[in-house]
Amino acid sequence: MSADRTHTLLVTGGGGSGRTTVAAATALAASRRGHRTLLLSDEDPGVLDGLLGPEAGPRVVRIDSGADFRLRAAALQERSRTALDLLGAEPLDDDELAEPPGADALALLGAVRAAHTPGHPTAGYDLVVVDMPPAEQAVRTLAAPEQLRRWLRRLLPPERQAARALRPVLAQLAGVPMPARSLYEAAGRMDRELAAVQGVITAPETAVRLVTEPGPAAVRALRAVRAGLALHGLTVEAVVANRLLPTASSDPWLASLAARQQEALKILLDECPAGGAAVCELPHLGRDPAGPEDLAGLGERILPDPLRGAGEAEAADRAVREPWTVEDRLADDGVLVWRLPLPGAVKKSLALVRRGDEVIVTTGPFRRALPLPAVLRRCTVAGARLAGGELAVRFEPEPGLWPGED
Repeated sequence: MSADRTHTLLVTGGGGSGRTTVAAATALAASRRGHRTLLLSDEDPGVLDGLLGPEAGPRVVRIDSGADFRLRAAALQERSRTALDLLGAEPLDDDELAEPPGADALALLGAVRAAHTPGHPTAGYDLVVVDMPPAEQAVRTLAAPEQLRRWLRRLLPPERQAARALRPVLAQLAGVPMPARSLYEAAGRMDRELAAVQGVITAPETAVRLVTEPGPAAVRALRAVRAGLALHGLTVEAVVANRLLPTASSDPWLASLAARQQEALKILLDECPAGGAAVCELPHLGRDPAGPEDLAGLGERILPDPLRGAGEAEAADRAVREPWTVEDRLADDGVLVWRLPLPGAVKKSLALVRRGDEVIVTTGPFRRALPLPAVLRRCTVAGARLAGGELAVRFEPEPGLWPGED
């Protein structure tokens, strides 16, 4: 991670696990250490004001998906004014522009991109802390830019766009209307915007922190989310075990709850070995955190510093964020192995299908289509094995494919 670039911390977790509190505590702690910090959240401003208080600290920007959608829709109407006039259509007023499903994800991605766009009012910070939606929704939101770009390439391949200069001639020869130039321009503009967001999400300077309230159900959900993030090239930097009860209690009911939490915590510690995601433990305060004093106390326990040691971690982060690696030599039995780290994945929820030049990998509720490298497109899938949090896919090459083969 380069010290002169903006770092991004994506905070997500189960619903009601305390994501917003952890995000705010992290932002406050970073600000008190002298880092210029921006907190992006769609939480009610009153909640954030109650947590952070009036003192100088991180800058807070609220993500308003409704306002963001109306702004984008108004801009689209303005660009399409000529066509609307020709059709005799009346533009919609602001109060008629109801927010559609998915607008919150687009608003969040737009806010993240803006924070990394030079010259934007929210750009230029050392650290951007993003209060993400619940974990499963967050994984789908973070995967959206890559998926949308893939759909765009399928609908309007670059090689077809290259022929747009011949559009009038092709239209006459084919006898059917050809796509308008504005369609290609809009697709190109959208692709550039999506590429910018994707670049931020997958950058070495971006990390993910998962918040969970330890328990059997939370551990199972956490496994699925970690696998979903890994499937899209994202790794979990830290797991925050929130609202841990005291282990010593005279109340049998509380002691039983604390024991179950400790059992779940042990599983988390076993599944996050040294060199992997760190596990941070936050105590239950006996009430909801209120004010900067409570927040500061929690922030001191959530890892020392999100930006500490960034330079030394750059090479390791890049290696992790390029998870699919083809071995540079054949195995003894003449097969090529494709490897993907999938921490948290379980065999019964994993599926792999070859479809043309892609491999479709599904783990739990998450799915990704991965294009095969050219060297593997003439190979046959010979099997797959999941062990130690790693998926290994074996390919058998066609005869005569490999150099030096008789």
